[in-house]
Amino acid sequence: MFSKACEYAIRSSIYIASKSMIGQRVGLVDVAKKIESPEAFTSKILQKLVKHNIIISVKGPGGGFGIDMDKMDVIKIVDIVEAFDGNILKRCSLGLSECSDIQPCPFHHKYKPVREKLLYIYRNTSLKDLMAGFQNGETFLKV
Repeated sequence: MFSKACEYAIRSSIYIASKSMIGQRVGLVDVAKKIESPEAFTSKILQKLVKHNIIISVKGPGGGFGIDMDKMDVIKIVDIVEAFDGNILKRCSLGLSECSDIQPCPFHHKYKPVREKLLYIYRNTSLKDLMAGFQNGETFLKV
């Protein structure tokens, strides 16, 4: 459903958040290794996350990537998805440009309720929400 870049962006954000929660910043090489992504690709992803104010980048000694702890509750999964894949949850599932309730594609009425539910979940799930399950061992991320 998501592009590879978006998947890596979500995984990167979770990993960086996990380190930020214990007061650590992480470097590009560490992030790339932990999310199993090529360094050059990971670099572009992290740059985009910084540009969209999802993560921060600190240069110099003690620098690296981190997430402002005050923003973890405000950063929603939809923010990451839209930064990388645009408004994918508002597009036609068959890729048609003229799909709507008035002029639906053959799949429109079946997909619309699913799309609306997914959009609701992504808008109401924060990075902090994902971190809660990850930290207490209820969820898994190969890191």
